[in-house]
Amino acid sequence: MPTKRQDDAMTIDERRKYLRAMQKRYQRTDRKGRGVLLTEMEEVTRLDRKYLTRLMRGDLARHPRTSQRGRTYGADVDDALRVIADSFDYLTPERLTPNLLWMAQTLSAHGELTLTPHLTTQLKTISISTVGRILARVRQDTPRLPRKGPQEANRLRREVPMGRLPWDLQTPGHLETDLVHHSGPQTTGDYVHTLQMIDVATAWSERVAVLGRSFRVMRDGFEHILARLPFTVREIHPDNGGEFFNHHLLAFWGNRIPGLALSRSHPWQKNDNRFVEQKNHTLVRHYLGHERLDTVAQTQALQALYEDLWVYYNLFQPVMRLREKEVVEEDGRRRVRRRYDTARTPFDRLLATEAIRAGERDRLLRLRDETNPRALRQRIQDALDALWRLPGATPGQTEDIHETLLHPELLAEEEAAG
Repeated sequence: MPTKRQDDAMTIDERRKYLRAMQKRYQRTDRKGRGVLLTEMEEVTRLDRKYLTRLMRGDLARHPRTSQRGRTYGADVDDALRVIADSFDYLTPERLTPNLLWMAQTLSAHGELTLTPHLTTQLKTISISTVGRILARVRQDTPRLPRKGPQEANRLRREVPMGRLPWDLQTPGHLETDLVHHSGPQTTGDYVHTLQMIDVATAWSERVAVLGRSFRVMRDGFEHILARLPFTVREIHPDNGGEFFNHHLLAFWGNRIPGLALSRSHPWQKNDNRFVEQKNHTLVRHYLGHERLDTVAQTQALQALYEDLWVYYNLFQPVMRLREKEVVEEDGRRRVRRRYDTARTPFDRLLATEAIRAGERDRLLRLRDETNPRALRQRIQDALDALWRLPGATPGQTEDIHETLLHPELLAEEEAAG
C-alpha cells in the first residue's frame, strides 16, 4: 500500500534537484536517448514535454523574483473578514470560509458592513489558506470573549445498557447529557450546575443553569430544554451520575416521552460521552472556568447568558462533523485518518433533515434574520461581565432556593428586604 508521501507530487525543490541530475545525462546522450529521457521525466515530474525540453537547454537554478505580485484581495476584504470573524468569535479558517457569504449578507442587512458585488464575488472565491493568512494579520490586537443512596442507584443503572452513541448518526434526537459543576475548590453546600445536552447528528446544544441537583431542579431543567428543542428526542445518553439515575427521574422520562431510549456511559470512560464532554469545555468552562457560583442571582444571570448562547451557537456558529474514518499505514505504523465535512451551523444541519417540527423552521429562520450576530456577541460579553460583578451568596439567600428560581419576583422581595 503506497504511503501518503509516495502519492504526493514532487515539491519544486525536489523536482529541480531531479532535473539537474537528469540534465547531465540528457546533454551526454544522442537524439534517441534524449527522447527516452524526456519520456521518463514526463512520468516522474508530470511536466509538459516541450517545457522539459526548454529546461534541459537552460539554467535550472532558481532565481529570486524581480517583482512582487499584486494583491488579489484588497483592504475591503480585510475589513469584511475582520467584521465577519469578530461576529463568529474567530472560528478557524476551515469553519469560517464556507460560511463567509451568508454571514456577510446577514451583517449587511443589519448595517454592520457594506456588501458590494465585487466583495460578494471575492468572498465566494477566497481560499481557506488565504483567509487564515489575512486573519492572522488583522486580528492580532482583537480580544476574544473571555472564557473561563448508592446501592439503589447501582440497581437502577444495571437496568440501563452501557455503550456510546455512534459518531455517524444521521437522525437528530440522540442527545448526550452531562452536568457541569460550578463548585470551585469546595463541593460543600448548594452550588450552581450547568445541565447540558448535545445532539450527535447536528451538534445542536442546549444548556440550562440549575441550583443544586435535586430531582425537582433537574426535572425543571429538562422541561425547559424539551420545551425549546425544535425536534423530537429519541434517546438520552448520560453518564452514571445519581442525578440521572433515580426512581423519580426515570419515571419522569417514562411519562414525558413514551418509547424513549435510555443508555449510559461505561464507568470512568469519558470518551463514551465524548460529544458533550467536548462541549463542556468549549461552551461552559471556556466562559466560566472553575469559579464557584452558589447564589440565586448568579443562577439567574447565568441562565440569561445561556439564552443568548443558545441563539449564538445554534444559529451562527458553524461546526465540522466527522464524515469518514480510515485506518492507514504509514512508515510501518497504523493510524486513523479522519475527514470532516463542510462547516455548517447546527441549525443548517437540522434544516437538511426532516426532523424539525412544523412551525419551528420558519420561527428560527425569522429569528436568525432578525438577529444581529455582532450585537449578540457583545450582549454575551456584557452578560458575562454582569455575572462576575454579582456579589457572593449571603446566608439567607440559600433558603428555599428552588421557589425563588421558579418565581423571580421573590428575589426582588429579598433584595428589597435586604
